[in-house]
This record gives sequence, structure tokens and C-alpha cells, in this order.
Amino acid sequence: MDQHERILIGDLLRCPQGQVDVSSFDAAATPGARGGRKEAPAQMDELGAELSELQERLFARGRAEPQQARRMLVVLQGLDTAGKGGVVRHTFGLVDPQGIRLKAFKAPTPEELEHDFLWRIRRELPGPGMIGVFDRSHYEDVLAVRVNRLVEESVWRARFETINRFEAELAASGTHVVKCFLNVSKREQKERLAARLEDPAKYWKYSSSDLDTRSHWDGYMDAYGEVLQRTNPDIAPWYVIPADHKWYRNWAVARIMLETLRGMQLTWPPASFDVAEERRRVARS
Repeated sequence: MDQHERILIGDLLRCPQGQVDVSSFDAAATPGARGGRKEAPAQMDELGAELSELQERLFARGRAEPQQARRMLVVLQGLDTAGKGGVVRHTFGLVDPQGIRLKAFKAPTPEELEHDFLWRIRRELPGPGMIGVFDRSHYEDVLAVRVNRLVEESVWRARFETINRFEAELAASGTHVVKCFLNVSKREQKERLAARLEDPAKYWKYSSSDLDTRSHWDGYMDAYGEVLQRTNPDIAPWYVIPADHKWYRNWAVARIMLETLRGMQLTWPPASFDVAEERRRVARS
């Protein structure tokens, strides 16, 4: 590990505890990155090899020792164009897809609305040895629900404590919860929306509802500020990822994943058979 690797990107991007002003975070910053965009591809390749091996160790433990195996849950939150899909492609694409459980949460279905807001979340949690990825999550129930006034304030406010208890339960059961707020600036969001209208290959990404969401920008910033303030314990931390530069966003999430997996001190599961005997059997076969 070189001197640069000793800098924990997770420490640099960890959301401070206490009151949070989202506007104070620089969405165009690139803390901890060396070489800028030019060196980003090579750095992704470098960390991809270790990331892949650690993910395989996690997966192997899940297969060999499901009762004791740990898990990881990565929550991706951010406004339209922040790059949740890009992170999934470029960061989680570095590891074996069989070890990933991806769920993109949309507006609740009629069936989901008949249950508690965490019902659909619990159904998609990662199994032993898996890395779960939530593209949006239970946090929509204190973000979009709040801004669009879909329920009474007393209802969504009570959900903060429910979420904290839920995530504490996950942590206690061996799930490492990593929450990433992809922080895109209002200026950059406008440019990305405009770009989608200039390229026929990107029309499918555009929705007029994105402008409806954009019209509530200040409301969403207030909502995200309270989320970051009230649901940011050490056992389930929030990281604020500057998302104006796509290369940095992808690299930063990959580094945080790598650092989290390193901290789990994963080892390969021991053989459940007599290795010497099996070698002899293979030689005789």
C-alpha cells in the first residue's frame, strides 16, 4: 500500500455528525484523488483487482458458512442525473455479478402500499456473503414523500427513528451498511438534462418529471440535510460523494467499498475436507 492508499477516502467524505447544510458541500470537489480524470481509469483498474478478490472472499464465506457470514449493503441516494446508474455500471461492474444483489426502487406498487414502508426493503436485503445495492431506498419515504407531501409530517418524521432501529438491526446481524449521497450541483444537473435532449441515444433517460423534481430543489436540499443529520450513526454512516465529475464519483464509491471490505478482514474459508486425501484421489483419477 503506497502513501496515497493510506489516505482513507471514507474519512475525507464521511458526512459530519450533527446539523448539516447540504449547500456547504462542494459537488465539484475531488478530495484524495491524484492525477485527476486522466489517471482515473488506471486507478480504477488498480483497485478493481483487490476489490474483486475481497468480494470473492465475502461470497465464499457466504457459501461455506452462511450462518456466520457477513454482508454489505450499499445505499445510493441522489437527485436525478446524480449518477446512481453510472455507479452501478462502473463501480459494481468491477466485481463478479453473481455476488451482487441490485434493486432499483421505484414508486411503491399498490401491494407495497398495503404494508409498512420497510416491507419491500426487507424483501430485497442481501443474503449471506452478498453485496446488496439499493438504487434509491427506504430513504425515499423521508425524502420524496416529504417534499411531495404524500403523507402527514407526523408520519414521515416518525420514520427517522424507525430507520435508525432498522439499520442498527442490520449492523447487529452482520450487515455492513454504507450509504452514499451522490451530491450533484443544480448547475450540473441542468447541463446533464439538456445533454439528454441533444442526443437521441439519451432520450430514454429523459423524463419531464425530472423537471418537476428540479422545481423542488430547495425542498429536497432541506430534506437531505435532515436525513444526513438524523440517520448518520457510525454503524451505518453517510458519505457525501461529490458527483459533478463522473470519474471521481465512480472512483470514490469504489474506494469506499474497498476500504470497507478491507476493514472486514476477510479470509478464505478453510477446507471442509481432507486436502491431502483429496489430492491423492485427484492424482489417481
